[in-house]
Amino acid sequence: MKILVDADACPVKEIILNIKRKYNIEVMFVCSLSHYTNFYELNNIKPVYVDDVFQSADMAIINKAVKGDIIVTGDYGLAAMVLSKGAYAISFDGRVFDNENIDGLLNKRHQNMKLLRSGSRVKGPSKRSKEDDYRFMASLEKMLISNKKF
Repeated sequence: MKILVDADACPVKEIILNIKRKYNIEVMFVCSLSHYTNFYELNNIKPVYVDDVFQSADMAIINKAVKGDIIVTGDYGLAAMVLSKGAYAISFDGRVFDNENIDGLLNKRHQNMKLLRSGSRVKGPSKRSKEDDYRFMASLEKMLISNKKF
């Protein structure tokens, strides 16, 4: 079991690093070259950089994910694809994606895209809060403990 992170827009990198240290679990941060940051060097992490092409980080994660891995992402499409491989998926705010909720989330995304294309406005995500961080940390730890394969 390892944690793969869709790292380009990930607001919980520090929390994931703390979890990595606490549970001594392999973590792989996947990001595009256009999102280069010295965060990884400062934390002695070697990220997986991919080309700056649409969906390249997602494709790298899908190709590296295996059954039992945990994928951290805000992308419903990526979550659906890794779920089909038997991996787990969790959002940056601690929502666990599963086979019970992913279809509804994908449908909501589809409906929002239709509204945007027609010129309507769609409410964006609410401002990130400390509660989101706590919920993410608790959900990730619960996921790790319940699967104890590390």
